[in-house]
Amino acid sequence: MPAEWERHHATWIGWPHNKSDWPGRFGPIPWVYTEIVRKLAPAEIVRILVNSSAHEGAARRALRSAGVSLDRVEFFRFTTNRGWTRDFGPLFVRRSGSSGELAIARFRFNAWAKYPDWKKDDRIPERVAARLELPLFPARAGRGGRDVVLEGGSIDVNGRGSLLTTEECLLDPAVQVRNPGLSRSELEAVLRDYVGATNVLWLGKGIAGDDTHGHVDDVCRFVNPGTVVLCRESDPQDANYRPLAENRERLEGMRLEDGSKIDVVDLPMPAPLYFAGQRLPASYANFYSANAAVLVPTFNDPNDRVALGILAELIRDRPVVGVHAVDLVWGLGTIHCLTQQEPALHAAVRSV
Repeated sequence: MPAEWERHHATWIGWPHNKSDWPGRFGPIPWVYTEIVRKLAPAEIVRILVNSSAHEGAARRALRSAGVSLDRVEFFRFTTNRGWTRDFGPLFVRRSGSSGELAIARFRFNAWAKYPDWKKDDRIPERVAARLELPLFPARAGRGGRDVVLEGGSIDVNGRGSLLTTEECLLDPAVQVRNPGLSRSELEAVLRDYVGATNVLWLGKGIAGDDTHGHVDDVCRFVNPGTVVLCRESDPQDANYRPLAENRERLEGMRLEDGSKIDVVDLPMPAPLYFAGQRLPASYANFYSANAAVLVPTFNDPNDRVALGILAELIRDRPVVGVHAVDLVWGLGTIHCLTQQEPALHAAVRSV
């Protein structure tokens, strides 16, 4: 699986439609998506999943009204339950060597082992593979060949063999259990065989308010092959303080696939964000590295500027751009959660 910062051919998103994801706050959501597409389309194709011709028409009107050229936008009428494409969308892998052939590692999706409506989302990888005429490799574990459930937001890779994830998400035996009875070693074997992860780095827990029970893309992300940004909470009374400190302790003792030490850079947390009494998973780590820019969720918080500055110091080959995400995070996810990259055939990083 290539690193996210490597050159993309396209970004996949699912145009929003499920109002239950943003109860009482759906109105502005299509406009947030429009702004994201506006920032993606100048440098890569944007492939948008829609449910129907009417749904596509609404997306086209929104994009045109914002001045987005549709020359680099493609629509796929594949029905979905929700729009969190990171987790159910096609997980692209690339063959090593000069050919760079693409395929899709087909993990199952069951709505984070929490919600009943997921069967349309679960079909998306095979529908994309058929449309693009790409090989599809069903991820299976153990002698019985059982299908493995995995969401894209639960892992992050450096493209060299190291992969970040959390025990809370993939190994908890009682809460939102994706793969009952599957051991750590069996999961590591699956990650090695299907995404090329020879070095799995296990963090502990995710952040408070995370509906997925521990996705790593709200906690810790690679920004280059040897460097991660790790969320840090400065308030000892906050629910995130201890779990994030424990994750830093773990990383300090870990090594990369080549045996070298990991460079760990602190990324601040915004102040706790609540809506209707519910804490929301607001995190600057949920950024997306696109060809034209790194898109970072912002929350009308003093730490917005700090986080953008830290990422801009670390990522020099493309601009780091904030995207207002206060409305978006009411859906319990932000920019990384709704995007999925399709790598270019060759591994070169795009400089802009």
